[in-house]
Amino acid sequence: MKNLSDMTDEQLALSYINGSNEAFDLLLLRNQSKLFSYILFVVHDQDAANDLFQETFVKVITRLQQGKYSPTGKFYAWIMRIAHNVIMDWYRAQRADKIVDAPKENNLSNIAGSETTIGDIECQFINTQTLSEVKRLMNLLPAPQREVVYMRFYQEMSFKEIAETTGVSINTSLGRMRYAILNLRRMVREYNLNLQFA
Repeated sequence: MKNLSDMTDEQLALSYINGSNEAFDLLLLRNQSKLFSYILFVVHDQDAANDLFQETFVKVITRLQQGKYSPTGKFYAWIMRIAHNVIMDWYRAQRADKIVDAPKENNLSNIAGSETTIGDIECQFINTQTLSEVKRLMNLLPAPQREVVYMRFYQEMSFKEIAETTGVSINTSLGRMRYAILNLRRMVREYNLNLQFA
């Protein structure tokens, strides 16, 4: 039998279904950081992100135990789809309760920024400022556009994976990316920003 640490996520999921709690612990360990970052990026609220993360994993456990997992695709894409649905349900509930709040700050600190290895302090400062501006502008995008940009550039998902995860067509995913880029360009012009790396 294979050592758990040598197994793929898909194999670990099947092992958990067959009764190995250690397999699930390893699955959680491998995926929790990326999944939590995604949720936090979309909802912009630490407490809500914690709740949604827990709800997502409760649904993951339930669906695994009910045999609703098929290892035909990537396990991470499967849990991202569950997280996306949990987030959309949360947004619907927020709207229904008329409690939807716009974020009070443009904080994207949960995203690992690009590390600059330029020795010159002035160049590092310019690059840091540019990345900060890009993240600030991304935060101003509508949630569906922000989500597609995050999945594409920060999680390196294909448009097919994005479409499957968000439950829309590939064309809709591409359209959201197109509008996100158009909106970012418009904001750069409106704010008269110079987004160039040193």
